[in-house]
Amino acid sequence: MPRKPTTYQFDLFSKPDDAETMQTPRWQTLPAETRQSVTKLMVSLILDHVEDMRSPGEREARDDE
Repeated sequence: MPRKPTTYQFDLFSKPDDAETMQTPRWQTLPAETRQSVTKLMVSLILDHVEDMRSPGEREARDDE
């Protein structure tokens, strides 16, 4: 008998009305601390991505500031 997973991995390609798909919580219902943490992490990821997109010369110029 296959063991049921104890954790859930969000499936981006699942059908929204699939009974087995766990519904994600609404942003407004999350605790304020959680929203703040997620926002900080997303900003950090976006800024890191932008930094990686710059050419080496642009990165060096910014580091000198």
